[in-house]
Parts: sequence; C-alpha cells; structure tokens
Amino acid sequence: MMTVPIVIEFEASGFGKGSYPIEVGFSQRHGEGWCTLIRPEQDWQQWDSQTAALHHIPREVLIERGKSPVHVAEHLNSTLNGHTVYTDGWTHDYVWMAQLYDVAEKVPSFKLADLREIISPEQERLWFATKVKILEDLSVTRHRASSDARVLQLTWLRTYDATRSWH
Repeated sequence: MMTVPIVIEFEASGFGKGSYPIEVGFSQRHGEGWCTLIRPEQDWQQWDSQTAALHHIPREVLIERGKSPVHVAEHLNSTLNGHTVYTDGWTHDYVWMAQLYDVAEKVPSFKLADLREIISPEQERLWFATKVKILEDLSVTRHRASSDARVLQLTWLRTYDATRSWH
C-alpha cells in the first residue's frame, strides 16, 4: 500500500533566467503543513509583475519578513530528512530548490521527485475534477506554497482512494 506522499511547493519571483524562490511550503503525510517566505539575496533582483499578481507577495514583504536561505534550508533538511518529497512542478521547483541550497551552502537531505511518478493513469483521469472540488471544499483563495501543497496532496489521496477498487 502506498503511503500518503509529502508534497512541497515553491513560489518564485518569476519564471526563467534570473528567477529565484520566494516562498516554500509543504504538507506532510498527516497534513501537517509548514510555510515560510524566503528573504532574497542581494543579487536576486528579477521580479515579474505577472507572477506577483498570482502569489500576491510584495518583494518588500520578503525583505522584511523572509527567512534567510540558510535558515530555510536547515529547516527543510531537519524536517524532511531521508524522505522523498513530491512536487507537480519538478523542473521549476528543482531549479529553485538548488538555488536556495547553493546560496545556503547546503545539500538537501531529502529527494525531490515529480508527483507524476506516483499518479496512476486512473488517478490522472480523475485529477482535474477532484482538484477543483478540493479547492472549493477548502475555499482556497490564495495561490501560496503551503495551500498549493495541501491541495495537491489531497487530490492525490482522493484520486488514489477512488481508484484503489479498480486494481
């Protein structure tokens, strides 16, 4: 039997060259969540207004309230040590996670994997409708890392439960 996956999400300053992580959040196996803003480094200057319109996190708030990359990397390592952690945006999240860890001069103590690796074709057929229902049920109005991670985790869980009888 598959255990409930730990899901992680990053929010970023934009996409592509020059973008950097601004927030990270995860949902653990029993739904315990954690989220923090990441204080930008001096040379992290790229800021995309279209992306900011999605996450609604002003750069000034990151500077004032964000945690240092070292603090964030240390917390992620201590909490997620030895686990495989899943994301639905692996190509982007891997780059942002690597950037965070490089600046912190640390190495992740967990494995980042693509959520699609553990989604069956049966789950995939139910995915979109299930995710929409969960967003409604939870009244999610913010596009933020921890709530996004929880929605993905619950979508995986509900689609997994719904398809178990198919096997």
